[in-house]
Amino acid sequence: MPFIGIGVHVFIALYFAIHAIRSGQNVYWLIILFSFPLLGSAVYFFAIYLPDSRLQHGARKAVATAARVLDPTRELREARAAFDYTPTAQNQMRLASALLEAGSAEEAATNYEACLKGPFASDLEIRLGAARACHECRRHAEAIEHLKCIRNQDANFRAEQVTLLLARALAESGQAQEAASEFESALARFGSFDTKAEYLIWALSANERDTATRLEAEVQQTTARWNKHTKELNRPLLRRLDDAYRLARQRP
Repeated sequence: MPFIGIGVHVFIALYFAIHAIRSGQNVYWLIILFSFPLLGSAVYFFAIYLPDSRLQHGARKAVATAARVLDPTRELREARAAFDYTPTAQNQMRLASALLEAGSAEEAATNYEACLKGPFASDLEIRLGAARACHECRRHAEAIEHLKCIRNQDANFRAEQVTLLLARALAESGQAQEAASEFESALARFGSFDTKAEYLIWALSANERDTATRLEAEVQQTTARWNKHTKELNRPLLRRLDDAYRLARQRP
């Protein structure tokens, strides 16, 4: 029985080691995992795996969606009131995030960029928010600059999100070859549904038929297993995918 227990610990550590390699974590995690299989696996689970897991992302998305349905403008009202009353950098960050979620990308970008001029100039969450806002208001060159700055500062910071957003920004700025390279990198490293769907959307819009065919079966196989709740959580991405199919069918 002790032998079986040790074997299980090693297999768990091996699983997390594969995750660490695929997600681009620092090499020291491999040392920790194999030097201390049980304790190292527990630390890795809570420090890296759980915060990046689909389960936690889904739970946060569900809570945020429910809050927006019940009172769509509450967070924006409260964030604006807090900043008007106490115009600190933290309150401006909150306001920028609320503006972005409310669809006011231009104003969000202005507030994010103001935060980057202060003591939080090196904050990667703020810079990612600025990149998202710039992308939403079609300032793609600025979005690309922010995303490359994030990579230069920490290549592992939200690697999948940064890679996909960079690929989309490159595509929409007319840099098709660079965009394809980023999508392929994301597919090889992460292989998530979001990666496959975003890559498929680009392939359809760019008339890359071989790539679209390669991805289509995998995307449809995944969505066929989803229940109604999962489909609702992913509704914005599925809607964009439907639009990409519609435009592709209209193309001569």
